[in-house]
Amino acid sequence: MGGYSSEYSISLKSGFVVEKHLSKERFNTIPVIIEKEQWYHITASGKRIDIDKHDFSLQLPEGKITFDCVFNAIHGTPGEDGLLQAYFELLNIPQTSCGSYQAALTFNKRDLLSTLKPYGVACATSYYLNKGQSYNVDEIIEKVGLPCFVKANRAGSSFGISKVYEKDMFESALDNAFEEDNEIIIESFLDGTEISVGVITFNGEVTVLPMTEIVSENDFFDYSAKYEGKSQEITPARITSVQQKNAKNVAEQIYKLLAMKGYTRSEFIFQGDEPFLLEVNTTPGLTEESILPQQAKASGISLGQLFESAIEEAMNQ
Repeated sequence: MGGYSSEYSISLKSGFVVEKHLSKERFNTIPVIIEKEQWYHITASGKRIDIDKHDFSLQLPEGKITFDCVFNAIHGTPGEDGLLQAYFELLNIPQTSCGSYQAALTFNKRDLLSTLKPYGVACATSYYLNKGQSYNVDEIIEKVGLPCFVKANRAGSSFGISKVYEKDMFESALDNAFEEDNEIIIESFLDGTEISVGVITFNGEVTVLPMTEIVSENDFFDYSAKYEGKSQEITPARITSVQQKNAKNVAEQIYKLLAMKGYTRSEFIFQGDEPFLLEVNTTPGLTEESILPQQAKASGISLGQLFESAIEEAMNQ
């Protein structure tokens, strides 16, 4: 848990919830905090003990600890963008999230949408911009229209995202996004019902969980809407059976097309009955209040079952 991004504190919450709900009879859990300067475990007495990065081991007073499996609860880099996945793949240590390629692809919104469009997955009209690149605001508006969203390409939890209503708002929106990433995606505004669709492998089967409808009190589903109670998250979503079927098919198609494993949570906005993809999260929030656990609960899956299934799947690969 932890990580190098703005989602550090959210990841800590997720990690401690996972530890709390894993069976103490079945699992010996050791929390490991990942920071840029140090990877470490905190003992009961409060002492920090470094992880040996050569083999991801831990030297405790009672002996050297190596891990049978890593439960990845890091949102953002390096746990959701493929870096840790590649590291554990090299060390041949099972871990609960998707593979390194899938993590890198889904973390890059621009690359993900470009990969899925040829398969018929609907997406908003978009414009790409990199830091230092010259641009023409009128040209951008002509393509995506107003209002539109300016987003950091590789960030989560709605960090670096702004809704732009008029031309003179672009500069501050770009500055906000560039604080999170040197790549930006600018997307047309889609006016419709927003849903979040969790897809997991549970007991060996790809399973689409009950969908959640997002009703934000704010202008869009931003950080405060997600984490400060400024939204309604309604599970199951109040959508038609046709919309539900279409969203289920697309979310499951994406999971299988990309050869995913572990948890994913895909965000869509309906245009009529067709779900338009916004993004795919591969390390979604795992606190009791988070969307994926809410969906699991609605389908009769406890947090313990949800977390333990991910470990079993990882170790059976």
